[in-house]
Amino acid sequence: MSEQTQGRSPAARRSAVIVGAGMAGVQTAVALRERGFTGSVTLIGAEPHQPYDRPPLSKAVLLGKAEDSAFDVDFEALDVELRLGLEVTGVHPSRHELDTVDGPVPYDVLVIATGAEPIQLPGAQGVPGVHLLRTLDDAARLRPVLARQHDIVVVGAGWIGAEFATAAREAGCAVTVVEAADRPLAGVLPEEVAAPMAAWYADSGAVLRTHARVERVEPGEVVLDDGSRLPAGAVVVGIGARPATAWLAGSGIELGARREIVADDHLRTSAPDVYAVGDCASFPSGRYGERLLVHHWDNALQGPRTVAANIVGETPAAYDPVPYFWSEQFGRFVQYAGHHGSADAMVRRSDPAGPSWSVCWLREDRLVAVLAVGRPRDLAQGKRLIEAGTPMDSGLLSDPALPLKGATA
Repeated sequence: MSEQTQGRSPAARRSAVIVGAGMAGVQTAVALRERGFTGSVTLIGAEPHQPYDRPPLSKAVLLGKAEDSAFDVDFEALDVELRLGLEVTGVHPSRHELDTVDGPVPYDVLVIATGAEPIQLPGAQGVPGVHLLRTLDDAARLRPVLARQHDIVVVGAGWIGAEFATAAREAGCAVTVVEAADRPLAGVLPEEVAAPMAAWYADSGAVLRTHARVERVEPGEVVLDDGSRLPAGAVVVGIGARPATAWLAGSGIELGARREIVADDHLRTSAPDVYAVGDCASFPSGRYGERLLVHHWDNALQGPRTVAANIVGETPAAYDPVPYFWSEQFGRFVQYAGHHGSADAMVRRSDPAGPSWSVCWLREDRLVAVLAVGRPRDLAQGKRLIEAGTPMDSGLLSDPALPLKGATA
């Protein structure tokens, strides 16, 4: 029976259960307490480790500069019960109950924050030396691989592939990156923006092979579909991630075409008293006129505030952030804000062959997205201009010496 049916006010809900102990789950627990939620809060995580942040895994943790990346959160002081190493296998919204390997867990309000899981390379599961990089255990297994300076093949030239290749080169490994498309970040950035990034691999001493598909992985080798064989003391797979929602089968909670939870503009799901936040959920964006599925850290940080406000009975604004992410690769700091899918014009602000440059996307003379390489001021000003919907002068915008905020119409 739901809280509303029982006549209790939202602030008096007795139990909030959060499934997923990553950034989105942890921040939901913190936000609930910050907003005065006085009921019990239980945070369930499938991994046995203290909840941790993921971005350092491909950087400091992987290179042995940090042992872990645990969140600096005092769960005991917040009166948040941690149930770690517990797999949730199903949910029954009609009776407000979770299935877990340790038995049923009841809830009054449920927040799903299970994130995304990496896509496996077909046929490579169980082959010795094949790795993913998503969890703390993954990073721990890869750290000695880098220390031994193996020949490493990275499958996929996306964000995680580039970040891992960067760390592996820093560790002194020979690195070959194979990408099925014709350029890095295909499907993420337009060709004219992503193509110049291919040179970064060679500059770092890594080999990038495009139009290259993996036929199979054998112990010590990767065989490509053209018959060529690449020596591989280790193989790291970075070909994308999908929402971790398989456990919702049969629950009646609506899923989208990408198997993500379909949330509304307040991050409510189709089931009563169930919310979804972070990488596992899409939401409608009024700003961009389409449903967004954002697999980035900032979304997992921002969304919990909306969820917590709803749970305690506030009336928050619709969740419609300007998506933001960053990537550190090959000595460059890459930042992106917005969503360029609906843009009708693109403006370069500098030569992409140089050490720093940026690209702006416009729709009806308003900035909708900005990519900045080594130009953090462009990113910061651009994000504010996107939020404000300020009209821009594309002629002024193309001058890299002019601050972005000075290029308004």
